[in-house]
Amino acid sequence: MRLLLTADPEIEVPPRLYGGIERIVDVLVRRLRAAGHTVGLVARPGSECPNDAYFPWPGLSSLSRRDTVLNTLALARAVRAFRPDLVHSFSRIAYLLPHLRGRTPLIMSFQREPTHRTVALAVRLAAPGRLTFTGCSDYIARRGRAAGGEWHGIPNFADTDGLTLGSRSVPDDAPLVFLSRVEEIKGAHWAIEIARRTGRRLVIAGNHSDRDDPEGRFWREKIAPEIGKGGIEYVGPVDDVQKNALLGAARAMIVPIQWDEPFGIVFAESLACGAPVISCPRGALPEIVRPGVDGFLIKSIEEGCDAVERVGALDRTECRRRAVEHFSAGAVVARYIDLYSKVRARPARS
Repeated sequence: MRLLLTADPEIEVPPRLYGGIERIVDVLVRRLRAAGHTVGLVARPGSECPNDAYFPWPGLSSLSRRDTVLNTLALARAVRAFRPDLVHSFSRIAYLLPHLRGRTPLIMSFQREPTHRTVALAVRLAAPGRLTFTGCSDYIARRGRAAGGEWHGIPNFADTDGLTLGSRSVPDDAPLVFLSRVEEIKGAHWAIEIARRTGRRLVIAGNHSDRDDPEGRFWREKIAPEIGKGGIEYVGPVDDVQKNALLGAARAMIVPIQWDEPFGIVFAESLACGAPVISCPRGALPEIVRPGVDGFLIKSIEEGCDAVERVGALDRTECRRRAVEHFSAGAVVARYIDLYSKVRARPARS
């Protein structure tokens, strides 16, 4: 197939520093080409992802009306030049407007909760069978389905090739690990309280806000005063090598989220390293963690304490197997290819 993929214009593909979906697009393009497909990429100037045809966005902001117009026109030129069998957008749905009544199949992927008004408008404007949606989890797909259209939940993937299974068993005094941005919705304060009540060490890894905003105040008032007390340690952001070592030696990763997480790649990464997950049953977490098999989903600090005491009995190799079978690049890319084939095979109707 000839496939044209788009990423948001703010960050290069692959990202030079942090960038979640940009890493997903980068690996997806590479894997699709390795599978024999011809892949074009529309992305921020400076993107270095190997491709068969590259089209840089002229506008660098998704929020600018002027840039939205420029990028919509740029995508139209790219479609005319590349002549894809299918366009897969990880960028803005507005860029697809000129193509909604055309004959080229379109897939629009969401990494966060979709805006129902925008989705409903696109569904009304699109020719029958031309526009398909995916969400980064079944949770996001369910949320989008309420606005109309055909939706598929296809998860994000973790680097299960780069992440390795740590020890098949860890000492009873192995630390708990909190790995995420240190903000209230990620539940770092719950993790600290659970570690304190169970007498466990806790390693906190991730960035935090230094600004005078709610996130910054949360860090300064709720988290920073606890660092260095009772086995609570903060190590800052970690790279992939450090992440692998940290999770591989952890008793469990504990990120008791306080919001509806769209997916959360870090949870799949933890399983890939063999570390069970302790979190909360919100958003996509019930799709990732099977309670009593590769972690626990808790609704209170008391349940979290109980989970910490029980997590040592879980099979770390089963955690790894779960990640490879369901959240590896190979497993997820295969699902996208299957969707591409089905969408492309539909008769064109205008």
